[in-house]
Amino acid sequence: MKRRVPRMNEQESQAWLGLTTVFQLLPSALDRQLQRDSGLTHFEFVVLSALQLTPGPTMRMTALAEATDATLPRLSHVCGRLEKRGLIVRSPCPEDGRATNVGLTGDGRRELIRSVPGHIAMARRLVIDALTPDQLDALTEITGVIAARLADESGHPRVT
Repeated sequence: MKRRVPRMNEQESQAWLGLTTVFQLLPSALDRQLQRDSGLTHFEFVVLSALQLTPGPTMRMTALAEATDATLPRLSHVCGRLEKRGLIVRSPCPEDGRATNVGLTGDGRRELIRSVPGHIAMARRLVIDALTPDQLDALTEITGVIAARLADESGHPRVT
């Protein structure tokens, strides 16, 4: 039995269309900047950042997939590219021979550090500097609410 869902009113429709436009345009703008400046895709940047932030020297591939909201096949493919470039290293997990650990190499850490200033400049230009302090506060509140709903829906831990 189909459940009837109420149509969106004009305000709801405009908000939703605005948000979906940002979803479409922002990732490709970030990709273009990172590709141009460091040869990384935005997702590769996210992977390297997650590895940089892990408390240990390596991270299990399954934990990295969860941290980056990626499927294991997609992450494995991306890690293969990063490994060929010498930015990460993969190794068998000592605690579980079926699992794979991933760690940043020195070159990977340096490439990530080199890519951060351009990435921050792009984030500032496209989002941060375009908004007033009150709008930034509203954006923080709005994205927090949406992120919590998404975490609940997907079963992922909430990002704080």
